[in-house]
Amino acid sequence: MLTDHASLERASLDNLRISVTPDAVIRVKLPSDVGVILKLANQYRIPVTTRGAGSSATGSAVPIHKGWVLDLSMLKKIQLNPVSKIVTVEPGVVTDVLQKKMAQKGLFFPPDPSSKKYSTLGGNIACNAGGMRCVKYGVTRDYVLGLEGYLANGAAVQWGLPLKKYVSGLNLKDLWIGSEGILGVVTKAHLKLLPLPEKRWMGMFAFKNEGIALNVVTQILKSGLLPSMCEFLDRQSVVCAENFSGKSVFKNCSKVSIVIIELDGSSEVIRTQKKCLFEIIGDSALDYKEAKTEAASEAILNTRRLCSQSMYSLADTKLNEDVVVPIEKQHELIRYTLSLKKEIDLATPTFGHAGDGNLHVHIMYNRANKSEQKRAQRGIVLLMKKVVALGGSITGEHGIGLAKSPFMKFQHSKSEIQAMEAVRSALDPNGILNPGKIFEPFEVWKHSTIDKKLPWDH
Repeated sequence: MLTDHASLERASLDNLRISVTPDAVIRVKLPSDVGVILKLANQYRIPVTTRGAGSSATGSAVPIHKGWVLDLSMLKKIQLNPVSKIVTVEPGVVTDVLQKKMAQKGLFFPPDPSSKKYSTLGGNIACNAGGMRCVKYGVTRDYVLGLEGYLANGAAVQWGLPLKKYVSGLNLKDLWIGSEGILGVVTKAHLKLLPLPEKRWMGMFAFKNEGIALNVVTQILKSGLLPSMCEFLDRQSVVCAENFSGKSVFKNCSKVSIVIIELDGSSEVIRTQKKCLFEIIGDSALDYKEAKTEAASEAILNTRRLCSQSMYSLADTKLNEDVVVPIEKQHELIRYTLSLKKEIDLATPTFGHAGDGNLHVHIMYNRANKSEQKRAQRGIVLLMKKVVALGGSITGEHGIGLAKSPFMKFQHSKSEIQAMEAVRSALDPNGILNPGKIFEPFEVWKHSTIDKKLPWDH
């Protein structure tokens, strides 16, 4: 149990950077410790916020009601079954560590959130994390075969087993995945693996505007070609990245929209897919870059990774929404972000996973400027209503946490929300697990943030 200032400060915030100091941090060394802690917390009605690395983008790891922070970062065991190709992990295992260890065995765990060098598997399961390879391989839920953990009262439970077939009882495993720690605490996960792709190829293409870029994405997917990555950057995002790095992404053209494509498979498959890709793109692209080495691929992806941090050149605060719309309606969403930019007179840089319709829309404003704050608040409400009207979702991979809680009413009916709350009450009748999240509207724009550099900041 840690109560020193440094430990409490570290556990007070996540990537949302709203800070609330807990009463104590409890760092467990054994999975069974979790049951003991929850039994005590439940008995004395102490709020418990479970934490891995704290890279959540929505405030889901912020101990908003104080109490105890349950730190699972020391639970790092990995056990591979080489016959079934199922790996059993504890929640503190870092995503990138698992991927590299499995790659040494010729195996592949595809979900790859951009924070994968820091984010833990427990956190990925809590938010059903995605990443850039979702277009072909899906999200975290698609790889979870079973979970072990504890209910709020400290009782041990097991949802599923390390088996490829399992239909015994109700599927509470999938109920826990994406529940952001409000239904129980995961202490072990059984994950399926795929064969590691033989080769990868990556290209980055520049387009005159967003409409042309997203039309190409639609044509690629209509053709039956299934890239392992299909990333999109609007012109606002590209300009931010260029200003931040001090370099032009393409020497021969500026103010372009960008699409990044990765293909994977055997050499023959990549050759065939690459030929098809270039036929679809034709003369639509103003320029392109081809990565022939791993280092060149990383250089291309670095442009994408710079986008988020570089946006602070536009203003000191951002509202970051990981919305999802039907793939064929992405251009309509982008047109709306550009019209919204004019309407609220604030920048709306947007990038994301065009292959599955999951785009990260940002509204940039200066927190001390009351006029900008009001316009940003109005803009984010209008944006969320538009997303739902397009048949989309208010979140694709970040979860609800604090940041998206005001918009739950746009996405879900009163009956739907009541049903969710009933499930929560059944599993945690005293409401000790991650209280204040998802169902209690929290307007982040009304709360100050901490200016603190975190490990995953580029």
